[in-house]
Amino acid sequence: MTAPLSFLTPETPAPELFTTPEAAVARLEELYAQATDFLLERFNEVLNTGRAGRRFRAFYPEVRIAVTSYLKGDSRLSFGHVAVPGTYVATITRPDLFRNYLTEQIGLLMKNHDIGVTVGPSATPIPVHFAVASRPGVVIPQEGVLDFSLRDVFDVPDLSSMNDDIVNGTAGPNPDGSGHLAPFTAQRVDYSLARLSHYTATAAEQFQNYVLFTNYQFYVEEFEKVARQMLADPASGYTSFTGPGNHEIFSPDAALMAPAKMPQMPTYHLKRPDGNGITLVNIGIGPSNAKTATDHIAVLRPHAWLMVGHCAGLRNSQRLGDFVLAHAYLREDGVLDDDLPVWVPIPALAEVQVALQDAVAEVTRLEGYELKRIMRTGTVATIANRNWELRDQSGPVHRLSLSRAVGLDMESATIAANGFRFRVPYGTLLCVSDKPLHGELKLPGMATEFYRTQVASHLQIGVRAMEKLRAMPLERIHSRKLRSFDEAAFL
Repeated sequence: MTAPLSFLTPETPAPELFTTPEAAVARLEELYAQATDFLLERFNEVLNTGRAGRRFRAFYPEVRIAVTSYLKGDSRLSFGHVAVPGTYVATITRPDLFRNYLTEQIGLLMKNHDIGVTVGPSATPIPVHFAVASRPGVVIPQEGVLDFSLRDVFDVPDLSSMNDDIVNGTAGPNPDGSGHLAPFTAQRVDYSLARLSHYTATAAEQFQNYVLFTNYQFYVEEFEKVARQMLADPASGYTSFTGPGNHEIFSPDAALMAPAKMPQMPTYHLKRPDGNGITLVNIGIGPSNAKTATDHIAVLRPHAWLMVGHCAGLRNSQRLGDFVLAHAYLREDGVLDDDLPVWVPIPALAEVQVALQDAVAEVTRLEGYELKRIMRTGTVATIANRNWELRDQSGPVHRLSLSRAVGLDMESATIAANGFRFRVPYGTLLCVSDKPLHGELKLPGMATEFYRTQVASHLQIGVRAMEKLRAMPLERIHSRKLRSFDEAAFL
């Protein structure tokens, strides 16, 4: 019987207590760099020699706190503190990418609990796939290409630590009895960072803190127009614009190169130096795409995401091009039922609702009662069947009427529900593109001049709403409405 291979691990500093967030994050970066450098070196060594006489393992760094008192600091904050005394821990990946976030969250813990934090290696191995994912030019061979299995030499992704149990409220304590400090484990974050690059063809570093989702290419074209206008105005605060393939322009008249093959979800970033710019993701059609995009973008901890796209108008009083501001959601998409049952209400968030309504008023120059000429507020229904009109309509139409729905699409409720689940502030403003219950189907030539004008303004409204949200204090938009009884301290 062959004896198991022994492990070789890198030498790392012992756990150490830090009293400033900057020093703690610097140690996290040092530990992560040591671990991934070690794995990359050994990986290249194995590829070059074609053999390995032992196993190689390196560990994610972790941040750990011990709280001994029920007293906490600023109770107005919905984050930055733990509810009960105990030990809490979070495994960390890519501390360079999350430097500002980690510095802020660790700083709040230190302030609110008057404690230091301990930083050291965790007991969670780093999968070799994730260690090399951000290294350009390095590719993990498929199983069977090498003369040996990578699993025999390196750690690979482990579903037991790569799930949503923490945010779903189903995670028990860690094996050592400690609680959870962050909403995602390091492996879960790494998985989504890799998926984001695959689906959007842009690196995680490009993503901004305010995210718009759309379901039509037209909005991408409008977003590029807005971006070029912003780059032409030095006072705008925006400094560059990035598209798929990570091609970045810095002047309004520069050519934006497109990759030879567009990704499934083309993504564009209107960037600010502090990361508080705006990202637009064309998720395409369907609740599955909406869930996929939000599942992965959530690990970046954006400050808000909004859906701006097309919908079917359900009221005869609506016109093509009218806006629908969702204040409730009827979820008939089914994709989140296992994670968030349909009996969980998805509330409208006042701060987001006001920002969207004010943005509509500014862009259209209509106020108060006059806004009702072009915008309805009400329930938006989201379904999974694009051709629901071809089935017996009595059941669906009755449910839509009972819910008081004014619009129907295939993404909005999914995006809002995942925002609720991941504690990311959310909102929806849609534009009526058809009225199937009233004979106005989505057919060529149906668009009126009013509709074309409204669609051109829609993207501008989304951008303006994001700028209004950005002007709010962080603690105002990240309110207790999205926090459960037993929350992780990190935002």
